[in-house]
Amino acid sequence: MNASSFEYAIRHTRLLYVPYRRIESFGETRFNFRLLSEPMDTVGHCRVRSGWVEAGRPLILKPPTMQGIETEGFSAEAAKLFDWMREQGSPLQALVRYGFQFSRSEVQEEYLHEDIREVADRVVRETENSGDYYRAVIEGVDDTWEVSLLCFMIEIIQQSHEINIFDFKRRGLL
Repeated sequence: MNASSFEYAIRHTRLLYVPYRRIESFGETRFNFRLLSEPMDTVGHCRVRSGWVEAGRPLILKPPTMQGIETEGFSAEAAKLFDWMREQGSPLQALVRYGFQFSRSEVQEEYLHEDIREVADRVVRETENSGDYYRAVIEGVDDTWEVSLLCFMIEIIQQSHEINIFDFKRRGLL
């Protein structure tokens, strides 16, 4: 993967259904994801990947010598997203400072001979009716789908940041 791969994946990742739950302040958080993508050069087809992605328990104030983001189950190429973001000047302080660890389960893959819009509408409706507060639906890029999945996690962490800081302050940890 190169810089243009990351840029393209980030620009074309859309969160179609955001989980009700956010990143736990003092525990691990597992999200059940459905990641939809349209295979390159194939109109009217859709790939649906499903599995679990986890944000390990944040470690408050990780020492500077140990700061970094750990990934388990992701390819080394996808994990380079964080290095690339740092080079671009992206604000990764919340990710690095609190020592997030990302992991993902084995991913199930289904190839459908249907338009991605139709599949997206159906999967979002199923998710809304599931009652699963940890389920997410993501539309991403087929070749760099792991980057799209990491983009989802970064977005959820950013949405959770204020709540996490409040929890840390409330317990006298900040």
